[in-house]
Amino acid sequence: MTRIACAQIAPTLGAVAANIELSAAAIADAVAQGADVVVLPELATSGYMFADADEARSAALRPSDSAFDAWRSAAGGAIVVGGFCELGDDGLLYNSAVALDRDGVIATYRKTHLWDREKLIFTRGADLPSVLKTRYGAIAVMVCYDLEFGEVTRRVALDGAELIAAPVNWPLFPRPEGERPGEVITAMSTGRLNRVFVAVCDRAGVERGQPWTEGSVIIDPDGWVIADVGPGSGLTIADVDLSRTHDKTLTEYVDLFADRRVDLY
Repeated sequence: MTRIACAQIAPTLGAVAANIELSAAAIADAVAQGADVVVLPELATSGYMFADADEARSAALRPSDSAFDAWRSAAGGAIVVGGFCELGDDGLLYNSAVALDRDGVIATYRKTHLWDREKLIFTRGADLPSVLKTRYGAIAVMVCYDLEFGEVTRRVALDGAELIAAPVNWPLFPRPEGERPGEVITAMSTGRLNRVFVAVCDRAGVERGQPWTEGSVIIDPDGWVIADVGPGSGLTIADVDLSRTHDKTLTEYVDLFADRRVDLY
């Protein structure tokens, strides 16, 4: 079994040192409860509602930055996936996620689908998510709006992903009484259509007048939510058997991958 944790925290815009401290404490809490994989929100080190690129640049980090030492120190035996504002070697800004453990950075992913005003600040990543072969299983890292594109989620599933880990910042949108957020429904569908686990970590609080959905969830390969945080800051944990994702059949004659008509599309 693999124990997955999502740490829904409330970063402060521009306060990198404080956000690192906050997120490292959340990692340590999850690890103390036995987590093998810890997912943090999108832009967890910086906050989200930048006024412009200059403000974002003032909170940007490189994957090699010593600021991430706090995450590595807190990781223990776990793998941490968290979002950050990246300053690339090319001088451009990226909305990125890093996967790391106590030994260092495993991979960095740059968000390929930018949402709304992000396009005024960040540069789109040039590479689709890869599937990381880790000691806890095959993990694909993507960021927020990427989940809305079935071309990406199906690709990583075909490449062997057992878990999609997605840092997100979901702005709160109106929805009918009793309904789940639309973004959660999309994540549920992603799990169901690809028979993979999905761990989505949202953020909490209100930033520059923008409330967040606070929708962190862990979803099983049948598409059901098996753990969530709910409103406010908090931690959710689920124990999962990632080998469940290896069987893509639903019935004797239904195989979600073999039934694709790649000859037609």
